[in-house]
Amino acid sequence: MPSDHYFSASPASGENLRTIRFRLLGRDVDVTTANGVFSPDRLDAGTDVLLSHTPPPPAGGNFLDLGCGWGPISLTLATQSPHATVWAVDVNERALDLVRRNAAALGLDNITAVTPDAVPADLAFRTIRSNPPIRVGKHILHDMLEQWIPRLDERSDAWFVVSRNLGSDSLQRWIATSFPRGYSVFRTATARGYRVLKVRRHGSPATEPIALT
Repeated sequence: MPSDHYFSASPASGENLRTIRFRLLGRDVDVTTANGVFSPDRLDAGTDVLLSHTPPPPAGGNFLDLGCGWGPISLTLATQSPHATVWAVDVNERALDLVRRNAAALGLDNITAVTPDAVPADLAFRTIRSNPPIRVGKHILHDMLEQWIPRLDERSDAWFVVSRNLGSDSLQRWIATSFPRGYSVFRTATARGYRVLKVRRHGSPATEPIALT
C-alpha cells in the first residue's frame, strides 16, 4: 500500500469526512475535514499560534496561504479582507476540495484553492501566511521557500510558524543567508513551543540589508 501523508497529492486513505468546530475571528463555525490532510480533528497548535500572533492582512491584493490544508488560514484571511484574493495552495487535492467546501459553506467567494503550478506566474503577494510542511524534509522545504518568498510584493511580509523542536531557529538562519539583499527575517513571537518568523521584502531589494535577530 502506498505511503499516505498530508503532503501526498492524492491520499490513499478513505476520505471519512467529518465536521469540526473552528473559532474564526471570535465566532465558532463548523468546517469539514477528512482523513489524509493535515490535522483533520482540530486546529493544530502551530496554526493557532500563527493566527494569534500575526497582524491583520492588508485590505486588498493577492494573498498566499502556502500548504493550506483544510483551510484555517485561508478562511481567516478571506474573512478579514473580503476585497482580497486568497490563493490557498497545496499539493494535496483532497485538502483543496475541503477548502472549497468550507469557503462555500461560509459564503466566502474570495478564495482560490489550487495546486502550486496553477498559480499565475506573474502574481506578487501582499502577504504570505504559512504553517509550512516541515516533515517533507529540509531540501523540499527549502526549494518551496525559494520558490515563493521571492514572490512577495515590495514592502510586504511573509509569516511562518515553525516548531522550536523541528528547526525553527535553523530555518531562520537559512532564510537570512539564502535570500538576496532586500529581505530581512525576524522572530516576532514564541508560544507553546512554536516560533513565528516574519520575512520582510523591502522597497529596494538591491540595496536593503539582510537582518537576523
